[in-house]
Amino acid sequence: KRQDLKYIFVMMNKIKFRDLILFEDDDFIAINKPPGISTLEDRHDTFNVLSAARKEYPGIKVCHRIDKDTSGVLMLAKNPESYRHLSMQFQNREVTKTYHAVVEGSTDFDNLEVNVAIQIKNNGFVKWDTKAGKESLTFFSTMENYRNYSLLECTPVTGRKHQIRVHLKYLNHPIAGDPTYGGSPIFLSHFKRKYHHGNKEEKPLIARMPLHAFSLAFKELNGNMKKIEAPWPKDFEVLLRQLRRYNA
Repeated sequence: KRQDLKYIFVMMNKIKFRDLILFEDDDFIAINKPPGISTLEDRHDTFNVLSAARKEYPGIKVCHRIDKDTSGVLMLAKNPESYRHLSMQFQNREVTKTYHAVVEGSTDFDNLEVNVAIQIKNNGFVKWDTKAGKESLTFFSTMENYRNYSLLECTPVTGRKHQIRVHLKYLNHPIAGDPTYGGSPIFLSHFKRKYHHGNKEEKPLIARMPLHAFSLAFKELNGNMKKIEAPWPKDFEVLLRQLRRYNA
């Protein structure tokens, strides 16, 4: 918790909203959301993407949400017309979303379909439930394989809470560092030979679950298709570099 508070403090003081912008026109702004920051205000912290955006763009609205610890493409609308236009595309499943995730175990997925209903419980926990759950559909493809982990491309068709995380748990390949759904932290000592971290407590290679909203494609108001891509954040890149070097 102390690390989370320190991270948010750094975000508030060092990162300006404009520094996050990937794309901007008269209707929309797309940002590369850093990990550790909520999309909207919640009871745990008041600093969030929307409050930061409204300091420079009063009246702007967030068109969708991604988890606090997830990084990547997040869309905001500058006016009511553009907000309705994109919100309807999300509602009608016309937006193509692509995520990248590092999961436990070696995989060989080629557009693997997972069509498993999930349900949000009263405590906020999400689980698959074929009887009481809501339809949930995700496709998975393996991008890179390591000895103990895999980099996956995840394409959710529906937009349920924690959908990708739950479906990966269902496949017995949870996202690394996601204890809520069975994932364990990644430590370099687990696979680097003769690794010594001295007397200090070893820290995970990444301090969050490695899930990144890499791209989003939608129709602009004029009918043209627009695709936004967000580069991997530094912690995600460092993790992959270590896996390629020591766990290949």
